[in-house]
Amino acid sequence: MHYSLGIDAGGTYTDAVIVNNNDDTVVAASKALTTYPDPLEGIKNAIDGLDEEYVRNVKVVSVSTTLSTNTILEGTGFPVGLVLVGNYDINQELPTPHYAQVKGGHGYNGKEAEPLDLEAVKEFALNVKDRVSAFAVSSYFSIRNPEHEVAVKKSILELTGLPVVCAHELSQDLGAFERAVTAFFNAQLIPISEKFMQTVGKEIENRGMDAKVLMLKCDGSVVGIKKALEKPIESIFSGPAGSLVGAAFLSGNKTCAMIDVGGTSTDISLIKNGIPEMSEEGAAVGGWKTRVRAIKMETSAMGGDSHVWVKERKITIGPRRVIPLCRAAVLYPGFLQQLKTNPIPSKGILGVNVQPTKFYIRTGYKPIEISKGEKQLLDVISETPTSITEMYTRLGKKYPASYILDSLIQKRLIQAIGFTPTDALHVLGDYSQWETEASEIGAEMLGALSEMSKEEFALHIKREFAKNMASELISFFLEGVEKTEIRKIFDIDSPTKFKVEMPVVLIGGPVSAYLDELNKIIDAEIVVPEYSDVGNAVGALAAKGVRRAEILIRPVSMAAPDMEFFVFSEKGRERFELYNDALDHAHRLGEQLILDYMADSGMDPEKIQIDINKKDILPAGWQTPMETKLVFLGTGDYASA
Repeated sequence: MHYSLGIDAGGTYTDAVIVNNNDDTVVAASKALTTYPDPLEGIKNAIDGLDEEYVRNVKVVSVSTTLSTNTILEGTGFPVGLVLVGNYDINQELPTPHYAQVKGGHGYNGKEAEPLDLEAVKEFALNVKDRVSAFAVSSYFSIRNPEHEVAVKKSILELTGLPVVCAHELSQDLGAFERAVTAFFNAQLIPISEKFMQTVGKEIENRGMDAKVLMLKCDGSVVGIKKALEKPIESIFSGPAGSLVGAAFLSGNKTCAMIDVGGTSTDISLIKNGIPEMSEEGAAVGGWKTRVRAIKMETSAMGGDSHVWVKERKITIGPRRVIPLCRAAVLYPGFLQQLKTNPIPSKGILGVNVQPTKFYIRTGYKPIEISKGEKQLLDVISETPTSITEMYTRLGKKYPASYILDSLIQKRLIQAIGFTPTDALHVLGDYSQWETEASEIGAEMLGALSEMSKEEFALHIKREFAKNMASELISFFLEGVEKTEIRKIFDIDSPTKFKVEMPVVLIGGPVSAYLDELNKIIDAEIVVPEYSDVGNAVGALAAKGVRRAEILIRPVSMAAPDMEFFVFSEKGRERFELYNDALDHAHRLGEQLILDYMADSGMDPEKIQIDINKKDILPAGWQTPMETKLVFLGTGDYASA
């Protein structure tokens, strides 16, 4: 008997499931806390919760993770240097302060617009190499000719030895700025992705499993580990993508909407006839648009572990994730007493980083480059919970600057503890996995600031959370309507309801706790399937291999459209004398790109299907097309034995 192992390492929990390959049934599931910053211990603990007999016979391991998404949402990625080559409009905000715009780039047909200023690239690289962990380079119209990106990459590698990511390696879509953002985030995620996958591979090896390793992508498909490490940006939203595929699998609904409540975010998506609905544009995360093909999704930075804080009686949920008080009381002996005796700060200094329920701990990461102020503050924060009051005393009766706390969080040097929606559920008795007394103390403190009892405060958080879930769902379907306007509707006491005419599947931790509240405010068949709490891990196994390749054929000169032709692909620009030769080459190249990808992903050669869509633009009187666009779509499945 052979089995498959699905692993999902989320921001809060690491889930593991075993599926029987003969009948596609879930036979075992396990949850463990995600360990921070190294997830290895959490992965080991999740697998330890499974029957060894199943684990020994695992032949496929498929992994999904929200770590990349959370890194971008929380702004805690590694620093990256960005090189923009050509005529970029940089009046808009860039994702990094470490950037340079240099002369170079190409035109729409791949012709050099201006010579590359390689000296400016070298000067920039040498100037920032000690302040960044990687580089990203994006050249104007590199999708038509990537030679300037390739030259920049070679030069920076020789000078610094740091990883360099080129935009043309990630996307062949138009949109120069979005490709630059995509390259930036890919470079930022490489160290995190490599560390994560190394821990997975090491654990599989240590357990003696002879299994192929796959990773879930944000389009709901799986990819081999080698390709996954080249393009970690494609794993953003892989957690929600896994949840969507898992929701359909677990509920038996090939068509359904899905609400995935994670530790950091809540995500809405849709699957029709077993195929995830895809976004027409690239994935957008943390306010940044990319050129990564992903499922269509509505996401908010609000999850079960989102920080709940109060200032001037206004209650805010999120956007950052913290360790819930109830969990901290179990993880850190003595924290409960510390929380009980923690003085409430004066109202004048209250804010997102200063709350009576807010504590900080060191993560164990070693600081690489920090300012004098950051070092001074880091030195007074312990590896056990440290309050603002303790920092005040250790700093010589001086409160820590909020922006320095933010910087240390972004650099992953410290992590926060605070009140969360998970704590609210503990107070109400809807969830009792951790230390309820800590949650009650937190609710009493924040309730006092809001002029509510602890029960009223917890119920308010639960209802607000459910309203936000409902408004995100309706916003997903009502495109073009302002999300803020939809959210206001749920605060109106009215006998009307929104109706959703398809099943809505809830995936995530204690999602069943919100079932009654959701039923009060929307009219829908709301389903909480068995194993809903490990839906992401199930989806990692239910997903298939998908590869899309796009190739363009155009005349070299419009003045002589029948003489020579360019073939543009992710491999670069190639030149052919005859149109038919260019077309034949494009077909061979497209099919080979699919087959190579599927082989690297461990797909069964007998289960690969390639569909080709060909579109010609043929003006009247032309002998050959002015443009031929070929889109290759390959689908595959892995061998179960």
